[in-house]
Amino acid sequence: MEKTTIVAEGKTTNEAIENGLKQLNVTKDRVEIKILENEDKRSFFSILAPRVVKVEMTVKENRTMELNPKTEIELNQEEQEKAKENIENFLKDFIKQLPEGTDYEIETTKSSLKVNINSKKLGYLIGYRGETLYALQTILSSIAGKGIENKVRVILDIEGYKKKREKTLEDLAEKVAKTVIRTRTPIKLEPMQAYERKIIHSKLQQNSKIETTSVGEEPYRRIIISLKNK
Repeated sequence: MEKTTIVAEGKTTNEAIENGLKQLNVTKDRVEIKILENEDKRSFFSILAPRVVKVEMTVKENRTMELNPKTEIELNQEEQEKAKENIENFLKDFIKQLPEGTDYEIETTKSSLKVNINSKKLGYLIGYRGETLYALQTILSSIAGKGIENKVRVILDIEGYKKKREKTLEDLAEKVAKTVIRTRTPIKLEPMQAYERKIIHSKLQQNSKIETTSVGEEPYRRIIISLKNK
């Protein structure tokens, strides 16, 4: 896909850049900027001429690599059984510390272990926007991989939180997309987990008017929803 490049002008570099961003309808982090004429480099003969700064601005390629599935490591039968045993040994003691009636399920696949912990009083194990849940998921992944050469991926859910969160994020994606189309202004979402960003990307990838881009570094990586450049 060919990159979009324009030349914008202004009385100062900042003004030229702002004018270019308005023309491209993108945020500054989405473009590469090259100054063609600097306001500080004016000759004696041009001192009376109107001050004009020119900048070349090129829209960066859309960075939605999170949509592309990563190559998953497959576990052999022995590794799957060992990983499940590691998790079960931990959870048997762990749920004793949880409200009475709490139970768990473990589903083994060639590439991961899916763990569901069920109860009606485990909100504190989910945390704000799932922060505690994801931390526990990381711990379970380390425990599952004990004594196994390959990395074991554990997918944890508590009280069906992820399914509910997925619906919330899909609704958010549609709502924000409509706002971007109406206002023609990009909107930057709050930082999210990679799993949650993927939900947003997937929900909007078929929208012919919208594009989604992930920017920033973990754990502050976030999505920008903006209009596609025609």
